Amino acid sequence: MNQPQSPAEPNPLGIDGIEFIEYATTQPQALGALLESLGFAAIARHRSREVTLYAQGGMNVIVNADPRTMPLLDTEPQATVIGAIALRVRDADAAYRRAVDMGAWPIPTRAGVMELNIPGVHCAGDSILYFVDRVGDFSIYDVDFKPIPNAPQQVPAIAGLHFFGVVQAIGAGRAPEWTDFYRQMLGFQPLAEGTWFGVVPKGTLLESPCRRFYLQLVEPPEGAGGLQWEEQMIRVGLGVPDVAAAVQALRERGIVFLDREPSQRGALTQLYKGGVSFELVASQGKEGAAQ
Repeated sequence: MNQPQSPAEPNPLGIDGIEFIEYATTQPQALGALLESLGFAAIARHRSREVTLYAQGGMNVIVNADPRTMPLLDTEPQATVIGAIALRVRDADAAYRRAVDMGAWPIPTRAGVMELNIPGVHCAGDSILYFVDRVGDFSIYDVDFKPIPNAPQQVPAIAGLHFFGVVQAIGAGRAPEWTDFYRQMLGFQPLAEGTWFGVVPKGTLLESPCRRFYLQLVEPPEGAGGLQWEEQMIRVGLGVPDVAAAVQALRERGIVFLDREPSQRGALTQLYKGGVSFELVASQGKEGAAQ
């Protein structure tokens, strides 16, 4: 990765937001119940694997409990991790080829017979970065998933919830390497020092070239030599136009937040069993606009 991004290509892959977040889990029922408390609804199941698609507004979350995914969780028999992020791009095959040409490591195909092969590359830890395009009304879910009978196919977003970004744990001193990875391969740009969203002002913030979501790279805290810290995706950020209204709506659905009184900038949920948490961030959801 030694070629700088051309200024003429601010969005070389035509990235247009997050298509889905995928969790690998040994506890699909517990994770599903948590997602439903957040306002998601299970709308489809994979035709041949233990995988369920949840949706809310414009967000898609995949809960993957297929045994072939479980090597991601070898160290924690009862755990949940962010296994993959899928980016919506102009041309998935072209995005994949460019990423590999820029030095990304391709992943071997995991598709079975009659299953859709989604191109992807290795990302933090054992996670995968997928590339997904949409052709007309066709979507990747039309091939591999069957709608759940009587499930709603249009799920309204609670309090305007939308994907805002993902927090990634990185090794000490590795921020420059990861920043170059995302900048040169995908066109992300680091924000000015001191620019923060939400309530966890740490690390390095990168803005997607479509300006619709962010990545937050967080190194281990100082003096944490004995802390187990692995490079991995650790938390999803959800944007909301009104933090207080969203917190109230989600509390009524059973979601527990760390602070009794939420900040105007955001709020952080408790760490749920399995290691899952979510962050609310003040955001209008238009071209990555944030407050």
